[in-house]
Amino acid sequence: MIVVTTPTGQIGSRLVRELSERGESVRVIARTPDALDPEVRESVEVVAGSHADPAVLDAALAGADALFWLVPPGRSAAGALAYYLDFTEPAVAAIRRHGVGHVVGVTSAGHGYARPAGVLSAAFAMDERLAASGAAYRALSLPFYLENLLGQAEGIRERGVFSLAAPGDRPFATVATSDVAVEAAELLTARDWSGREDVPLFGPDRLTLEQLAAVMSEELGRTVAYRPMSIDELASAMRAGGATEQAVRDTTEMFAAQVDGIYDADWARAKTGATDVRSWCRTVLARRV
Repeated sequence: MIVVTTPTGQIGSRLVRELSERGESVRVIARTPDALDPEVRESVEVVAGSHADPAVLDAALAGADALFWLVPPGRSAAGALAYYLDFTEPAVAAIRRHGVGHVVGVTSAGHGYARPAGVLSAAFAMDERLAASGAAYRALSLPFYLENLLGQAEGIRERGVFSLAAPGDRPFATVATSDVAVEAAELLTARDWSGREDVPLFGPDRLTLEQLAAVMSEELGRTVAYRPMSIDELASAMRAGGATEQAVRDTTEMFAAQVDGIYDADWARAKTGATDVRSWCRTVLARRV
């Protein structure tokens, strides 16, 4: 039995389909079971609730062989570290109680980075806890998700522009969530591994954000430009939106670390996903803009 958290998310929903197609027995933890695709609900066991809840984890992990772990976005969380550990500490205890043998977690690339990295540092702290759970642990270590750009679909559609707090003329590491799901399925299905290992997974491109905008333009048939914002501009925009100072610090430290090259060492040794930026723009972004 494989337990999957966040089964309605970008990665989790694709992972459930991948595992079901491989004939695996799947149990999902879903805060809102009604949000599951009807075909998915028929093919998996469903435990309703949050995977931060010890009782929900006990119900889901009883008899489980493996766990797919992903902390969902915490846009209203006061601070990233507390938010990540509020999810993870109950999971570590439940993994031990139920003797779960294998855990695959979604985390950030850049383990070993010496400076504060905000949200990424919180993910690294999560990895340390999970690796100490007694289960074999594989940390899928990822750069920027291409799907994060879907949050700017309106700006791309209406104004032909997208922005990040990163320079436009330097290679920017990305990965498609579909490739993450495929790699997670491979690990969860095989379960022939032991110990702890970080598994960097990056997309096949080494494009700058300006080059990414050019590919968008070609695939969408309209001009799309990249406009970088400064860290200070990002912080101001977050404060204007009501973010706490800790949330601002967590996010700005994350982008500063990306600019500082936190992903570089992993990028040099990473597994390569199948989805390039051009095909992603054609098959995913074009449907949203």
